[in-house]
Amino acid sequence: MSRRVAAASGDRVSASDAAPVRGAAWVGTQIERMIATGEVLPGQPIRQESMADRLGVSRLPVREALHQLASQGLVEHRRNVGYAVARLEQAEFDQIYLMRHVLEREVLATLPPLDDAALDEIRALADRVAEAAETADILAMRLSNQDFHFAVFDHSPLQLVVGEIRRLWKLAMPYHAAYLFDAEVRRRVVAEHQAMIDAIAAHDNERLIALMNEHRRGTESSTGLLLRNSTRADT
Repeated sequence: MSRRVAAASGDRVSASDAAPVRGAAWVGTQIERMIATGEVLPGQPIRQESMADRLGVSRLPVREALHQLASQGLVEHRRNVGYAVARLEQAEFDQIYLMRHVLEREVLATLPPLDDAALDEIRALADRVAEAAETADILAMRLSNQDFHFAVFDHSPLQLVVGEIRRLWKLAMPYHAAYLFDAEVRRRVVAEHQAMIDAIAAHDNERLIALMNEHRRGTESSTGLLLRNSTRADT
């Protein structure tokens, strides 16, 4: 089992598995992965003492990490309650996808021609997504899917924009799990990735943008429906 999956699977992280320096940055990465993979759900409290015990650290780096994650919008601090995973309202979710549409288009439009090594890396990540899709390993598929897309985005010279896209992905990631439980959806994601790779190899950025727009719409419509249903259930 990889360190990333182990950290997300709910097991307490031992000293041998942890990074050499387990400060606030390391703790923040672990909590962020728990949120991104759906292990810690939107609205769920994050108890500093139990999280410190789970990660094998003191409460201080946990408190600092939660403060940093709150500044990114991933968690929120509730007075007299403590920290909890942030919950998106429908309007906020819609804005995230509006910004993704605009920013990802700009990033993909600036992609240079990629060499064979870069294309091989992207293909290898697409293969990991496909393998996880075949075995219905939703956690591995979500993580590999993000790695695939940012292996593409990271070749753009617009790195400040890529950083903002990464933040937007993190905010919406907890809501994506249900989308991938459908086997037909998983097959479609894999096929769309292959089409995007073909466009990248041909350096057809306009085609790539069109494919990404279609790819994103599928996630947005399904996840948005889930969010609307959950919102109605809470009212």
